[in-house]
Amino acid sequence: MSENSKAQEYTARHLSVLEGLEAVRKRPGMYIGSTDSRGLMHCAWEIIDNAVDEALEGFADFIEVTLHDDGSVEVADNGRGIPIDEVPGTGASGVEVVYTKLHAGGKFGGGSYSASGGLHGVGASVVNALSQRLEVAVNRDGKTWAMSFRRGEPGIFTDSNGTLKADAPFTPFVEYSELRVVGKVAKKVTGTRVRYWADPEIFPDEATFSFNELRERVREKAFLVPGLKIWLKDARTVSDVPESQREETFHFAGGVVDFVDFLSSDAPVTDIIHVTGSDTFLETVQALDPETGHLKAQEVERECKVNLALRWGSGYEVTTRSYVNIIATPKGGTHLAGFEAGLLKAVRSQIASKTRQLKITAKDGQVIKDDVLAGLTAVITVSFPEPQFEGQTKEILGTAPVRSIVSRIIEQAITQRLNSTKRDLKTENTRLLEKIVQEMRSRVAAHIQKEVSRRKNALETSSLPAKLADCRSTDIADTELFIVEGDSALGTAKLARSSDFQALLPIRGKILNVQKASATDILKNQEVSSIIQVIGAGSGRSFDLEAARYGKVIFMTDADVDGAHIRTLLLTLFFRYMRPLVEAGRVYAAVPPLYRVEVAGTGRKQREYIYAYSDAQLQQILQKLAKQGKTYKEPIQRYKGLGEMDADQLAETTMDRKHRSLRRISMADEAALLQAENTFELLMGNEVTPRRDFIIEGASSIKREQIDA
Repeated sequence: MSENSKAQEYTARHLSVLEGLEAVRKRPGMYIGSTDSRGLMHCAWEIIDNAVDEALEGFADFIEVTLHDDGSVEVADNGRGIPIDEVPGTGASGVEVVYTKLHAGGKFGGGSYSASGGLHGVGASVVNALSQRLEVAVNRDGKTWAMSFRRGEPGIFTDSNGTLKADAPFTPFVEYSELRVVGKVAKKVTGTRVRYWADPEIFPDEATFSFNELRERVREKAFLVPGLKIWLKDARTVSDVPESQREETFHFAGGVVDFVDFLSSDAPVTDIIHVTGSDTFLETVQALDPETGHLKAQEVERECKVNLALRWGSGYEVTTRSYVNIIATPKGGTHLAGFEAGLLKAVRSQIASKTRQLKITAKDGQVIKDDVLAGLTAVITVSFPEPQFEGQTKEILGTAPVRSIVSRIIEQAITQRLNSTKRDLKTENTRLLEKIVQEMRSRVAAHIQKEVSRRKNALETSSLPAKLADCRSTDIADTELFIVEGDSALGTAKLARSSDFQALLPIRGKILNVQKASATDILKNQEVSSIIQVIGAGSGRSFDLEAARYGKVIFMTDADVDGAHIRTLLLTLFFRYMRPLVEAGRVYAAVPPLYRVEVAGTGRKQREYIYAYSDAQLQQILQKLAKQGKTYKEPIQRYKGLGEMDADQLAETTMDRKHRSLRRISMADEAALLQAENTFELLMGNEVTPRRDFIIEGASSIKREQIDA
């Protein structure tokens, strides 16, 4: 195409449509955060949020979300449908304005949406600008209306055989745009269907949609809009989930209460507390003055509705999810700050009035926010028109008056709850306050212990447990702490270790199951307190990874059922109270051998010893010896405990860095963390029935010879 013909085709219509969207394509990070997988997912969320806003206003109750095999995303709802009539002063339909004009749509004060997190003229138009192709179909007035766009520009695609393709030939509109009628529907059928293909000029090939991440987001929406049903499908050939998990429907009636119940994993200290309320605030906004045609500052009254649920559990991990107009704010903002401030104020007031009952002394100090939040699971949602976010990605709420509104509502609700005279609630409230006070005391004790630990040097080992066989090196990167099972194993391990960098701490039998124990019982337990003291980094929320005295912590237990149980108890302790050590990949399990095969010598060759670490490996060794015509002593020695080895054998197989094998305990991502939480609660928690069912279900897969008896 010649330069003259290009100039003739570039009309004022092209300029008016693309002038805003070109800025989006030039600086996409300003609107979607990045152009990697995170930005790709953000585009999908913008379209989904627009559909959910229809449900939030009560106009839709069903949404479909589909990931197609050609890389496109399709979102459909049964809401009102985007307006199809001409927008005054633009000469364009509502559909075109929504998908081509920044800061224009139904959520900018037109009264169509009382509260919305997405902004139609921003989210939809930005996705359109960053799409190689976008198709919109609207059901209204008994007809299906459609419009197509390429990189934000409206026009017509010429598809062959009825198959939609992102790179199909495209003809842009020049004189005027056409909203096509492509079908008929019943008068009562309304809704919007959007399908778009992300532009490869913007997003690199490695940017992909995560079905798991999409599922979590969609589940959140279903929780936050009670009664909304969302159907999610992954139709891609290559996906990040198994084929059996690629289709799911979400529908919850209980709202934030169900959400808190879903997020909670530890044993409950309180029932789920549901808090609602509302208040108004004044906000100065820029509004169009009809007389002058210019923007003018105007003070408007906003109503802020608060809906939240919270529940304290026996653990110390904090799980909070915050939302504004059902838009997730992962980095919090004024609503979350108000929630925490109001909660702290209410609890402090109650504790101050019950110091004698709670046996609080001056040395206990004062309750702080972390003490109150320990073990808390909460979902905080607020809704009000035109929220102010810090950045287009909407991760932090910035509307200042919301802080005081949320703080006042939660403070009043919690104060009323803690002052309740009902017998059940009084017992529950006492249990909660005692837990918070215990968290305060544990924090103070851990701080004192950490300060003592920091002041220690290599010569000050007298304050450590007497049974610790410490190493000489103070180089954290090189040192190792072996937690060994019993004094008998300790004696052999002392001879087998390298005392320069390997320390030994024996534990007597099976330590306390910290999943079920209270904080008081844990602090009183000698074995648990010795482990925490030796590592020297504190415990729980006050754990300081930098203060840990050893680079590696290695569990060295017998290769039998009891050894596995002790290892599980140790894992529970580290997962619950020294988790940063696990997350840093510094916790290991030693792998001692199960068998020793003594191969007979031939001629002048001495007999040879071969170690097997599993039954399968033993069979491979025996088959190999048979092929080589070698004989071995029977019966083959089966190690039941570390005490059966002499020092040379233990060093060679389990402790010597040149020959040993270690199994690293790791938590790769958030999904693995959630799975670990659920597994520990199932196997080690207070609830007996789920554990019994788990054992019964798995009993049929256990063979008699696998049991050490």
